[in-house]
Amino acid sequence: MKGDGTEPKGSAVEVLRAFFVLGLTSFGGPVAHFGYFRKEFVEKRGWLSADDYAGLLALCQFLPGPASSQTGFCIGLRRAGWRGGLAAWVGFTLPSALLMLALAHWIVPFQSVAMARGALHGLQLAAVAVVAQAVWVMARSLCPDTPRRALALLAAAILGLQPDTFGQILVLVIGAVIGRLALSQGGPAKPAPSVAGISVATNRIAFACMTMFLLLLVLAFLGPDGGALGLFGAFYRAGALVFGGGHVVLPLLRDAVVVPGWISPQLFLAGYGAAQAVPGPLFTVAAFLGAVAGSGPGGAWGAAIATVAIFLPGLLVVAATQPYWQILRTRPNLEAVMMGVNAAVVGLLGAAFINLLTLSTVQNFWDLPIAGAALLLLTAGHARPILVVLFCAAAGAVL
Repeated sequence: MKGDGTEPKGSAVEVLRAFFVLGLTSFGGPVAHFGYFRKEFVEKRGWLSADDYAGLLALCQFLPGPASSQTGFCIGLRRAGWRGGLAAWVGFTLPSALLMLALAHWIVPFQSVAMARGALHGLQLAAVAVVAQAVWVMARSLCPDTPRRALALLAAAILGLQPDTFGQILVLVIGAVIGRLALSQGGPAKPAPSVAGISVATNRIAFACMTMFLLLLVLAFLGPDGGALGLFGAFYRAGALVFGGGHVVLPLLRDAVVVPGWISPQLFLAGYGAAQAVPGPLFTVAAFLGAVAGSGPGGAWGAAIATVAIFLPGLLVVAATQPYWQILRTRPNLEAVMMGVNAAVVGLLGAAFINLLTLSTVQNFWDLPIAGAALLLLTAGHARPILVVLFCAAAGAVL
């Protein structure tokens, strides 16, 4: 893509290698993934600036689909063009999708082993530490002054009262409005690139992506209720209609596969529990559900259909909007809006961390010390995330 700030600067192989490692080690769900991405591609590799990364994160929070996978796709797109975007998605998604496919066959005997259950719980404690570090780092970067800290706290409070999709969209809108009204820096206007600078080819590709997104959504509602096409439609609808990604998609998936009787509630919950313990995007729970679903081909083919279907709408819509977002977000009248949105995103991540901490993750006396030690390893010890994950898994299995 040319003329939109995404001219390739590297190779698709380079992108695939980097995201495959993250796909093997990124435990903790989308909130933690944002921290992993920032550490890897902003601080370590320097593929994009902190401001560019914050802009991509804000865009993907606005759009339907898996926010962390969309952010990774955009990073790959900016680094190595369309091949890089595809390589980023494949590398980040494939490890956890294969693990979920394997767990579809082994979930029952695996859960019957006490040490295995403890190790799974330890991985959830590692997620607590990773999320805490991500919230702290992003708060320091995106909320450097009192007004933005207050806005982040307001966003977290609103999400405490309204933790659903509507609340997530609401805090982003509030952040945009307050940012525009109260966070403007004033001064002379900065020169901004024109949308007209985007190439004809990029405009055509963006239009084609948005057209395909809408067309497939219509077909997903009008298609058959069973078989391979019905399986594709059910997962495409779930991926197209969820904002915020991660755990938000689970009610939609339950309606898609449990209500029609394709999967039992017990098996659905078993897959959900397993998905929280594997690295990579939570949306790869679709591989498990597609493999065991009573509709469609089942097995590896069912997993492949469900996985592609649930990710495809989010990738199409972000591909259609990302070129224009990168141009428009540099305009002076949007700079203050982005400051407010970024502060609201910090509040959103903080609320997600509180939910993670207060739900089923912390269960006994040893959980907080383990999570605290993991956080110290990440911050004071500058340990690699994979080492922290192994520490928490071992501690969970032993204790």
